Amino acid sequence: MMDEFGFGLEQVIFKDRVCRVCNKKKNLLEDFYLTRKDRKGYPSAYSYECKICTIKRITFKRKNKKINNWEYPDW
Repeated sequence: MMDEFGFGLEQVIFKDRVCRVCNKKKNLLEDFYLTRKDRKGYPSAYSYECKICTIKRITFKRKNKKINNWEYPDW
């Protein structure tokens, strides 16, 4: 569908995005998480960190979480 300016809607909507962590160009719809579910279809509704980098970040933080062994003080 072409408009009066000579380009269609599919040329305006971003299909690729560069991940801020790994700096690789990836598909916006398949490789990035949707952060705002009410704005489906807008490029601003997707995160700037790809799914693979997000999974790596979460698993790394969960594995390296320090367990605090709290005890009652001795009176």
